[in-house]
Amino acid sequence: MSLPKHGGLRHVALYVNDLEASVRFYVDLLGYEIEWQPDPDNYYLCSGTDNLALHRAGEGQGGAGRLDHIGIVLKQAEDVDTWHGHLVENGVQIVNPPKTHRDGARSFYCRDPDGTVVQFIHHPPIAGF
Repeated sequence: MSLPKHGGLRHVALYVNDLEASVRFYVDLLGYEIEWQPDPDNYYLCSGTDNLALHRAGEGQGGAGRLDHIGIVLKQAEDVDTWHGHLVENGVQIVNPPKTHRDGARSFYCRDPDGTVVQFIHHPPIAGF
């Protein structure tokens, strides 16, 4: 049986400890828009090409550590350095500085306010969004 090709990972949901700080990070610094806020504990954000759900962590829930990282795809390799500069200027913790990888991708890693690692990556095979 041949399966139809899917559109890739376009939705991530995170439990976060400081919901307000996370909303500011993703909306104010990364440019996401609030698509829907059904109640004070949940935000659904959209970049135009993906969807990010932020849920206030309750007892026994936590965002960081449940996954390795999330990635934001960039169109051009130079965009990696531009985003890096923007986030450094705004005091965001950088995990790894910009680097060109063996496969031709270029990326860097930072942390959101809850400690989730976010990779900004230009990966040529998927950069044509």
